[in-house]
Amino acid sequence: MAHALVLNAGSSSLKFGLFRGRHPELVTRGQVERIGGAAQLHLRDADGAALADTALPGYAAADHAGALSAVLHEVKGRFPEAEIGVVGHRVVHGGMEFAAPTRITPEVLRALEQLEPFAPLHQPHNLAGIRAALRAFPEARQVACFDTGFHRNHPFVNDTFALPRAYYEKGVRRYGFHGLSYDYISGALAEMAPTLHAGRVVVAHLGNGASMCGLLGGRSIASSMGFSALDGLPMGTRSGQLDPGVVLYLMDSEGMNATEISELLYRRSGLLGLSGISSDMRTLLASDDPRAREAVDYFCFRIRRELGGLAAALEGLDAVVFTGGIGENAAPVRAQVCRGLRWIGIELDEARNVANETVISSDMSRVRVLVIPTNEELVIARAAMDLGTG
Repeated sequence: MAHALVLNAGSSSLKFGLFRGRHPELVTRGQVERIGGAAQLHLRDADGAALADTALPGYAAADHAGALSAVLHEVKGRFPEAEIGVVGHRVVHGGMEFAAPTRITPEVLRALEQLEPFAPLHQPHNLAGIRAALRAFPEARQVACFDTGFHRNHPFVNDTFALPRAYYEKGVRRYGFHGLSYDYISGALAEMAPTLHAGRVVVAHLGNGASMCGLLGGRSIASSMGFSALDGLPMGTRSGQLDPGVVLYLMDSEGMNATEISELLYRRSGLLGLSGISSDMRTLLASDDPRAREAVDYFCFRIRRELGGLAAALEGLDAVVFTGGIGENAAPVRAQVCRGLRWIGIELDEARNVANETVISSDMSRVRVLVIPTNEELVIARAAMDLGTG
């Protein structure tokens, strides 16, 4: 039976999933953490039970190619029947050209390399994962799935900046990200609540990277993220929305260059920068330090503010969906976000929220509030199987 390997390469991690069949079923999933350092390989079965938690020697996972080799060694040893004919890749940025899943050719790879300045924190590592997979599976079909693709049909007013039109034509526009997650949530809603899916829904993908998306009839019409994965909500280490005048100030008055500003905005800001403690929401929620509370307060405030804007873009609101690591697990964050939103029709059921139920709004709430775990790997596996074996 044909198998698909799904890869999601980050700066120092490689998440993976092994699926079988034309209608993909998960066989195993996991990740290699801290590539280039004290690397660890984690492997789980389809039910989430641990199969391996292994420290890797530095030479074994010095780069993404080494990490992939370690993954394959572990997977082949445990699942020798796996015949990997398709490899699906998460690629953060598809630019103006790539929206639908695309078979990777040398020409496509070169085009994606040109988009690295658009997503410097993600794109180079996504492409490193692709190159490693091309070497490991020269006969397999390789398929790229794009986080920006789900947002490519935004109305012009949600797609542009008020800059001279020539910049829009060059690609300076609002792309939106986390599209694979939103694609999954849209499909899940269509199955579990078709009436809501047909209506006006705001999805909050909250994790170390965080964004929000307005869905109308299951399609994205507006996103909190824009030209880059910096815009919108504050994140673990990323600033979120920022007056561009701050960047000019940093250049002119602080003497910072582009590399230093990029390091500040991508790696030293967000929850980490605000708290001075941690980028991890779990650590901040457990802390008694007032700076941790202020960082959480700001995070929740910006979610409420984006929710109001997206509801305006949708011309109403029927449901809110929380997803992502924080959205799925941090009940205090969900409670704080929903507190004070009766004016928009949201009334939280505290007991349902603490119990992490699927529907956490009260029976009297006009706007339904749901928690739906996302599954980007399954979206990639389906697309890779469809394109790779079609």
